[in-house]
Amino acid sequence: MYTSSVSFVQYFTGDSRSVGILLLICTAISLVIANTGAGLGYLHFFNAGIHLPFAETIHLPHSFLHWINDGLMAVFFFLAGIEIKRELTGGELSSFSKAILPVGAAIGGMIIPAAFYFVFNYQTVYQSGWGIPMATDIAFSLGIAALLGSRVPVGLKIFLTALAIIDDLGAIATIAIFYSSSLQWIYLVVAVAIIVVLYLLMRNNIFNSINFILGIALWYCFFNSGIHATVAGVVFAFLIPTKKLEHIEHWLYKPVNFIIMPVFALANTAIIFPADVAAGINSTLSWGIIAGLLLGKPLGIFISSFILVKTKLGQLPSQTTWQHIVGAGILAGIGFTMSIFIATLAFGDIHSQDISKIAVLAGSVLSILLSFLWFKFFCKPLTQ
Repeated sequence: MYTSSVSFVQYFTGDSRSVGILLLICTAISLVIANTGAGLGYLHFFNAGIHLPFAETIHLPHSFLHWINDGLMAVFFFLAGIEIKRELTGGELSSFSKAILPVGAAIGGMIIPAAFYFVFNYQTVYQSGWGIPMATDIAFSLGIAALLGSRVPVGLKIFLTALAIIDDLGAIATIAIFYSSSLQWIYLVVAVAIIVVLYLLMRNNIFNSINFILGIALWYCFFNSGIHATVAGVVFAFLIPTKKLEHIEHWLYKPVNFIIMPVFALANTAIIFPADVAAGINSTLSWGIIAGLLLGKPLGIFISSFILVKTKLGQLPSQTTWQHIVGAGILAGIGFTMSIFIATLAFGDIHSQDISKIAVLAGSVLSILLSFLWFKFFCKPLTQ
């Protein structure tokens, strides 16, 4: 029993399962409100213009939804970049022997889902959505892994974490290369100059408010350059001195996971189900996304891992069997945040975005349910 509301909040935010629970709650709230009489007003709130002084003159985001997806999500990507750099410099990706299995598994877990999507949507109007089923929601997948308790070995959790981090890097590269608009070279040149300055500061272990001012300037240049603004978060993270990474990651963890991600879910899952929702879901767009997440992810991760282990380039994590690797692949099929985000970039029309989001939710929920069944029936709990 909790003695105060403060102690409950501390317990909740310190539990790795809480992020997934909170995202599910926010998604449910958003879907319910969007499909009631308040739905249009709810959507209007997020899409309404924000009339800030000089906002249009200096080319800033012009609605709450744009500020969330281009601004707040840049902070989300900044945290993801810090996690990637930390693992590359001293964690599970810091050597070839440590990195080869999760890197190979992540690559397979991106290529095969995209291939599944292409099978359904090649040469259709939906072809550009191939990046949607490639993504893994790291917080959600690890939260479900925590709920599974002793059926998920520690070694498998480390493997899944490293895999999801590489997956994030792949998603970021996909966004930067394939889901950015035409380039504005003046902004890009200024961005490169800022990167050079930040690099010099990093080399001299200088880190203070100047770094963050330059980081904001970098975001502004990316936002106006044609490269998606969120990529600036990752670039900035890689230009932070290594000794500061853990402190910043600890400082950002709760705001990102318990404020930014829930706000993102509330804004981006406000889907008004159309009258022909069944016909919309029964489309190549939906089936490509669901098949990619539910089948492509575990298949790609398993095949890549199997090849690496059999060729003796990699080895299975401690206390982990091939059944566990399949289970990790199913958990990686929880796309959610990253998949929904890519869906907003892949399509310009709201109808295709909404159908994509519904498919992502369906694929992610099915992956959650299948992961519970798989670990219950095929993976024995570890004995103490």
